[in-house]
Amino acid sequence: MKKPEQLVIQALKSAARNHQMKDAFLLSNELYPLLLKAARRYVAGEERTEAIAIAKNMSSKDYRFSLEFIGENTVLLEECQKATKEFMALIEELGKISMKQTVSFDLSHIGLSINKEVAYNHLLQLVQQANKYDILLMVSMEESSKTDDILTIYKMIAAQYDNIGITLQAHLYRTELDIQELVQYPGKIRIVKGAFQEPSTIAFERSEELNSRYLQYVDLLIKLKHPISIATHDESIIQVMEQRQYFHQANVEIEMLYGIRPDLLQSLKEKGYNCKVYLPYGQDWYLYLCHRLAENPENVYLALADILSTVLEDSSEGY
Repeated sequence: MKKPEQLVIQALKSAARNHQMKDAFLLSNELYPLLLKAARRYVAGEERTEAIAIAKNMSSKDYRFSLEFIGENTVLLEECQKATKEFMALIEELGKISMKQTVSFDLSHIGLSINKEVAYNHLLQLVQQANKYDILLMVSMEESSKTDDILTIYKMIAAQYDNIGITLQAHLYRTELDIQELVQYPGKIRIVKGAFQEPSTIAFERSEELNSRYLQYVDLLIKLKHPISIATHDESIIQVMEQRQYFHQANVEIEMLYGIRPDLLQSLKEKGYNCKVYLPYGQDWYLYLCHRLAENPENVYLALADILSTVLEDSSEGY
């Protein structure tokens, strides 16, 4: 029998993919502002100006950052073109203020859900624009059903440009073989545990075995001196990597999500490590919020506190 917290995690991951539930929340005049209050803990605003303001503040404190205009599984060409235009504007704005940082994105946001050719052409535009300003593009990883297409497009672009990186999910059984192939390309590799609900036939569940695999993949990339972004909030894993002195190397950075354990990342930065904050923005934050809540039961309590604080504020204004 599954534990209560496992049931909550499973329910949240299912809710993340339920379009009817998503529409019910986001189209509700009552529920939308409540969820938005919870989302703002993890999302750097709904507009680019808000996100860049936070990014500037992070940069002034010597944090690296990775900005992303949230969105995925976009099935209309016009919407993919709008997303690409937004990313182009983001790159241009960062370039004009000489912020040589990272821009992240899902390929399904810029065309992969239509076909590979659309995604490739849009990505080529972005990487050429980013290359002008020495900005790194980071391709995020999505559900396992898209992995082959994502890696195919990535390798086509990475063979031409070195300012593009790729994300790999440690929980997929295939990841070790993917690493062995991808280290042949210059792009930075971001290692995450994996947030998507996948069948046990192709992926590990959250476990000590998964932690061991994560460390194994990081260790391999460290030994090969390949550029790597270690994306985790797991203190047990971080402690092991500190003992192994991974973070002292110039090609290594530790990356955490905005709003998740900022105290931990600050303590690592104070030790002189390269620390990066992932800063998503935009209006399509529902799926992202569900994933953040599913990662840790404590995040559910924080969301409830944020929502209740909004309700109490609104009720007090009525007196």
